[in-house]
Amino acid sequence: MSNYTHILAGVDLSDESQQVLQRAKAMASASGAKLSVVHIVEPLTFAYGGDIPVDLSEIQEQLHKQATEQLSTLTQPFDISDQDRHVLVGQPISEIHDLAENLNVDLIVVGSHGRKGLALLLGSTANGVLHGAKTDVLAVRVKD
Repeated sequence: MSNYTHILAGVDLSDESQQVLQRAKAMASASGAKLSVVHIVEPLTFAYGGDIPVDLSEIQEQLHKQATEQLSTLTQPFDISDQDRHVLVGQPISEIHDLAENLNVDLIVVGSHGRKGLALLLGSTANGVLHGAKTDVLAVRVKD
């Protein structure tokens, strides 16, 4: 089995994200791999239905800026460069798949809470990433 060359860690900027980054960094160090990190900001939709559209573009921009700052703070202890930090807007599962393919990633690392019952039926990002990925996926069991 060959070592990984490029690892992508998907984080949600929660407190548990550090656990995901620690595992991804350890894997990258052990393999001599490049490490990239991504956070996805989900797009805001119209606050009201019907004929009263609300322009949320300014709020969306603020969310993107805030996420970029938070990702920078989160990744600072892991020595991840600016060009290896990605903040995208979209649906998390498809954005992670697309970025992994565009960056030629050979391992995706995501966090998993190990939910059961209704939470599992509603789906999770980790599960979606796993089932649609064209590469290996490591789901890190995070402790709440």
